[in-house]
Amino acid sequence: MGADTFAPDINGAARFAERLAAGLVERGHDVHVMAPNTRYRIAPPAAEMIEGQPVTMHRLPSIRWAPHDWLRFVWPWRSKHYARQVLDLVKPDAVHIQSHIVIGRGLAREARKRNIPVIATNHVMAENILDFTTLPPLLDKLVIKAAWGDARRTFDMSRAVTTPTQKAADFLEATTGLEGVIPISCGIDRRFYTADLAPRTENRIAIVGRLTTEKEVDVTLRAIAKLDPALDVKVDIVGGGDQRHKLEVLTAELGLQDRVIFHGRTTDEELRAVYTNAALYAIASIAELQSISTMEAMASGLPVVAADAMALPHLVHDGENGYLFPPGDVDAEAAAITRVLTASDAERRRLQQASLDGVAIHDINRTLDTFEALYRGEPLPD
Repeated sequence: MGADTFAPDINGAARFAERLAAGLVERGHDVHVMAPNTRYRIAPPAAEMIEGQPVTMHRLPSIRWAPHDWLRFVWPWRSKHYARQVLDLVKPDAVHIQSHIVIGRGLAREARKRNIPVIATNHVMAENILDFTTLPPLLDKLVIKAAWGDARRTFDMSRAVTTPTQKAADFLEATTGLEGVIPISCGIDRRFYTADLAPRTENRIAIVGRLTTEKEVDVTLRAIAKLDPALDVKVDIVGGGDQRHKLEVLTAELGLQDRVIFHGRTTDEELRAVYTNAALYAIASIAELQSISTMEAMASGLPVVAADAMALPHLVHDGENGYLFPPGDVDAEAAAITRVLTASDAERRRLQQASLDGVAIHDINRTLDTFEALYRGEPLPD
C-alpha cells in the first residue's frame, strides 16, 4: 500500500488507509505500507501498531512542506527508486495506492513493470491544495490542469480506480475523463463508538477535522454566535491546521472564548468521548469526498447539521438524521442547529436512531470485502 499521508497524520485519507491496512491484517493478510517518515531518514521495515494491528511500515525520507503546518512529502524523483526497493523486497500480490501524487505515482509505475495489479483510490480534490501552493491564481489553474492530467496517467495503470462516494466518482470521471470509477465507502468500525441516547443535560456541539480554509469552521462559529444565549451552547473543536490561530481570533471577536474549546489533536479515546458527550455534530465543509468524521459522529448517535455540498448529502438526509444548509449560509446553519437543540426528547431520539441506522451501510467489513475482491480480480460483492 502506498500512502502520501499516514499515521501520525490526522486526515480522512490517512484514517482510511490505516483502517483498511489494519482490517486486512486482522483478516490474515500480510500488509506493507510505504509512507513518509517523520524526518529525512529512511527507516528499515518495522511493525507499527495501527488501529490495534501490527502493520509493516516502510518509512521513506521526507521533508515538511513549508506552507503547510504538518504535511511532509518524499522527493518525487526518488519515488520510483524507493518503490523498486520495496517491491523487490516484499514481492506483493497486489498494490493499492492511496494517492497518485508522489509515493503512489512511483509505486504504480514500478508495479506495472512487474505485472503486479494496481488498485488506485482517490481521496484528493486538487483544488483543496490551492491554499498551500503560494502561487498566483493563473498559475494555480495551470497547476490543477497539470495535476489532473498526471493523475489520469497514473490511474490508467490501475486495474480499478475507486473513491469513497458516487458523488466523488462522478467528480473524478468529469475531471479526468475516466470511466467506471467505483464508489467504495471508506468504512467505519462501529464497535469503537458509543452512542448515548439519554436526554442531554447540556448543549455541546462537536466539530472535528483539519482546520483549513475549505472546512469553513468560521461559518459554524458565526452561526453559533447567533444562537439564543439561553441555549448555553458549548463547542468542542478537535483537530489542528493552518487556520487555527485565525479561528481562535475569530472566536474572541465573536465573544465565544468562554464557550469554545480548541482541543487540537487528541487521542482516539478523547475524540470518541467528545462525540459521545455532544448534542450534535456540525460540519460546514465544502470539499468532502465522504467525511469520515461525519460517519464517526453518526456511529456515536449524533444528529448532524451539515453543508449541502459535495458528498455530505450522501450521509446527512435532511429531516431524517439531521439538517442540511446552503454552503456558507450562517443564518441557515444557526436555524438548523437551533432546530436540533430545541427538539423534544422523542424527536432527538428519532434523529439519533436515524444516524445509527444510516451509518450501518458503511460498515468496515463491507469495505474490506470489496477491496479483497478487487485485489483478487473477482466480481464485486453486492
